[in-house]
Amino acid sequence: MTAVHVILETDRMMLRRFVPGDLELLVELDDDREVMRYINGGRPVDRSDVAEALDRWLGYYDRGDAFGYWAAIDRSDGSFVGWFHFRPGDGHDASQPELGYRLHRRAWGRGLATEGSRALIDRGFAQSGIERVLAETMVVHEASRRVMEKSGMRLARTFRADWPVRIEGDEHGDVEYVVDRADWEARRDA
Repeated sequence: MTAVHVILETDRMMLRRFVPGDLELLVELDDDREVMRYINGGRPVDRSDVAEALDRWLGYYDRGDAFGYWAAIDRSDGSFVGWFHFRPGDGHDASQPELGYRLHRRAWGRGLATEGSRALIDRGFAQSGIERVLAETMVVHEASRRVMEKSGMRLARTFRADWPVRIEGDEHGDVEYVVDRADWEARRDA
């Protein structure tokens, strides 16, 4: 049996490293059309694509726990509720990681995305010497935008991403939210 490597605990969740045996959990999550609505338009996801993604995620652990992808586990019942990532985004160095999350519908509306996001942001600023955290979503993805705002992030820009497939609502563009070290310290000290 593989030992569970927990990197962070919140009041209601623990974030742990993924293991190869988590593939079925990820396939089930990505099979939900509503979960994938703002990611690929709710289209079915190929199992081999999910397996390739998991292999890439597992590679992060060779470099430590400052950045990566982690399974979110409900502490009350041990169930998989989704995942979070905190890693350098495209075109950004390690001082400006990107925050991301994907949760099961049964976890929506419970504040878990905000709880996990805040914990990763706090951990990043406190332990990893980062200067700025960013997150992106579609303009029309109001729930994700609320998570970013409740996590202490502010709207930095609106832009148009080059989506490989057409997604309903992408004609309105995308948004980037950020929190920098000074904003985080001011919030923490308030």
